[in-house]
Amino acid sequence: MQSIFRRLPVAAAIGAAVLVLSAPARADITIAIAGPMTGPLTQYGDMVKEGVNTFVEQINAAGGVNGEQLRVVTLDDGCEPKQAPVVANRVVNEKIGFVIGHVCSGATIAAADIYDDAGVVMVSPSATSPALTDGKNYETIFRTIGRDDQQGPAAAQFIIDSVKPKKVAVLHDKQSYGQGIASSVRDNLQKANIDVALFEGINAGDSDYSAVITKLRSMGVDFVYYGGYHPEMGLLLRQANEQGLKVKFMGPEGVGNNDINAIAGKAADGMLVTLPADFSQDPKNAELVKAFKDKNRDPSGAFQMTSYVAAKVIADAIVGAKSKDPVKVAEYMHANAFQTPIGEVKFAKSGDLEKFEFDVFEWASDGTKKSVK
Repeated sequence: MQSIFRRLPVAAAIGAAVLVLSAPARADITIAIAGPMTGPLTQYGDMVKEGVNTFVEQINAAGGVNGEQLRVVTLDDGCEPKQAPVVANRVVNEKIGFVIGHVCSGATIAAADIYDDAGVVMVSPSATSPALTDGKNYETIFRTIGRDDQQGPAAAQFIIDSVKPKKVAVLHDKQSYGQGIASSVRDNLQKANIDVALFEGINAGDSDYSAVITKLRSMGVDFVYYGGYHPEMGLLLRQANEQGLKVKFMGPEGVGNNDINAIAGKAADGMLVTLPADFSQDPKNAELVKAFKDKNRDPSGAFQMTSYVAAKVIADAIVGAKSKDPVKVAEYMHANAFQTPIGEVKFAKSGDLEKFEFDVFEWASDGTKKSVK
C-alpha cells in the first residue's frame, strides 16, 4: 500500500486548483466522467453521463456538497486502453480529484495505476474485469458494479438450469473484458459437465463472421455464449440468422445496448443477457425514476443507476469525511456503508463491492427486455 503522506501535496494542490476554477462567490468540486464519448461504444458513455448528471442536478439544486456545487467534465477515451492513460494524465495534470469511469474494463485497467499513484479517487460504474483490482492493493480505486467472476457464474448457472444445452460454443473478442467473462462462463459450464465444444476468439471490428458461423453449424452446437460488446454480437446474430443457424445466443452486459437492434434487427429477439438488476422497478426509486424520465433519460439501462450511485457515494463520502481531499474521501469510502438506489453499498478492501447481483434478461428487437431469472 502506498504512503498517504506522499500524496498529501497532490491532494492539497487539488484543493487549490478547485478554488482557482471556481466562481468568486463559491468553490466548485470537479468530477470527471471518463469513457467513450465517440466511437462505436459511445452509448455506454451516454449511460454513465445520464446517471451522473441526474445526481449532480439533484444535489446542486439542493445546495450542493458542503455548500459547494458539483461541476462535471467529460473526457473521451473511446474505450481504448491506449487512450485511457492519456485521459488519466490529463485528470492528474488538471488537478481533478474524482473520476467516474472509466467505462470499459481494458481502459479502466490501463488508467487505474495513474489515478492511484496520484491519489485520485476513481469509481467505475461498469468495469467488471477482476483484473482491475486483483492483487493491486489500491487505495483510491473503486467500482459500483459486480465483477465478471460474479457475472460469469450467474450466466453459467442459468444456462445449466434453464437452457440445458448439449453442446456449447463460447466466443470472445480477445480483449480483457470479453475474454475474461467468456473464460468464467466456460469454466463454470465445464465444472457442470456441459460440453464446451469450442472456445475461440474473434477480431473485434471485423464485418464478416461467416467463417466462425460456418464452424458453429458444422460442429452442431445448440447454444452460443459471446463475451464482448454489442457491435460484434449484433453481427453474429444477424449473420447467424442469415445462414440459418437457429441457436440461442447469450452475452454479458456489454451486449445489452439498444444499438444492437440496428445491427441485428429481428435476429436480436430472444438474445439472453446478464445485466445489473433493474433497480428502476424498485418502488423506493419511484421519484428518482421520474427525475430520469423528466430529462428523457433511461433509468433502466445497464449503467445509469450504477453511475448515479458512483456520484452519490463520492458526494456522501466528501460530506462524511468533512473533506474534499481525495485520499481522505477514499479512506471514508473504505470504512463506511452507503445507502443508495441499488441498495447498501459497502466496499471490500480491494475497492470491489462486497455484494452485487446480476439478473438474466431476454432481449427484444424493439428495445424492451424482460427478466427471466
